[in-house]
Amino acid sequence: MQQPQPLHQTRRSFLLKATQGAAVASLASVIPAVASAAQTTPKQQKLPPDQKLGWAIVGLGEFATNQLIPAFPLCKKSKLVALVSGDPAKAQRIAAANGIPEKNIYNYQNYDSLKDNPDVDVIYIVLPNNMHAEYTIRGAQAGKHIMCEKPMATSVEDCRKMIDACNKAGRKLMIAYRAQYEPFNKEAIRLTQNGDLGKIRMVTSDHGRILDPSKPADKWRADKKMAGGGSLMDIGIYSLNATRYLTGEEPEEVQAFIHSAPNDPRFKEVEENVNFILRFPSGILASCTSSYGFHETKRFSVFGSEARLDLEPATDYYEHEMKITSKEGTQQKKIKEESQFALEIDHMSECVMENKTPKTPGEEGLQDLRLITAIYEAAEKGKPVAIKS
Repeated sequence: MQQPQPLHQTRRSFLLKATQGAAVASLASVIPAVASAAQTTPKQQKLPPDQKLGWAIVGLGEFATNQLIPAFPLCKKSKLVALVSGDPAKAQRIAAANGIPEKNIYNYQNYDSLKDNPDVDVIYIVLPNNMHAEYTIRGAQAGKHIMCEKPMATSVEDCRKMIDACNKAGRKLMIAYRAQYEPFNKEAIRLTQNGDLGKIRMVTSDHGRILDPSKPADKWRADKKMAGGGSLMDIGIYSLNATRYLTGEEPEEVQAFIHSAPNDPRFKEVEENVNFILRFPSGILASCTSSYGFHETKRFSVFGSEARLDLEPATDYYEHEMKITSKEGTQQKKIKEESQFALEIDHMSECVMENKTPKTPGEEGLQDLRLITAIYEAAEKGKPVAIKS
């Protein structure tokens, strides 16, 4: 059952207009950059089908070492060839375990010299949020394509600078929204937008975990300057982004509430709990939460006139469970699990090889930062805030 396409601006048309606008704005600088890139790095555009693009990972925290690096052997179009880290011993140990030559180990001081390494086609930025803009811009200036972790940056202004830098250099920019490449989430999008659930009425999405600044992976997340915000910027971006890719729409209005436990030193600078409601042009309402104070939760539900879809966990690394409930009862949907990390990495490589725009370009990250800014504003003002298109 196919739902009619609404006349309002869809998420796809929004991103298309945004990418086209950015291209036009930077046309004068992009054309010579692209021409130069085509002359100096032709292999990035035309590669034999069995050849893989070379990737460098910047930042060797737990996420990079435990999730991303192990995914490369599963990739069909990508290989890990370089590392950038401030910890030489750690970098050497990881390089040796993954067959990376010592000459391809870099630090933050000689990062720009990646421009001289033809082995590296794509740089993957896996650093604290406030470092994303700097290392994306420098990476693009070094002539490399960029994949950057989410949130894209800590401000809308920095997001735009990142997009402009990649456009000027003629390099591609993709934001690592891994869930949009994960099979269960892709099936949830298909079922929702194809009308299998009937007319969509509401979406709920909840993401939370316990913040523990005593752990290295969380220490910087309690620092507002580094993180840009609290639970909303971190785990909450999954709730926010899910409403957009499930509905295929861009919200028109947001209302929000923020509360942090009094006298809890973890929340001296960043917020603990955020509840926000999004209103979409078609009338769909999305109720979302993010928290640094409750047991790990990663779920969403889509409520349609004919059926309800529940995915829990929805945005975990490896295990997902989808249920469809209708008048016929509840059915658990079986889907083959695949590495979402390998899928998103290979998607970026394919876009470079075939000169295509990534499914989650810089404009996707920019839009989430615009919405996050509006959510904070709505909570501060205590009233709904209209979202400008």
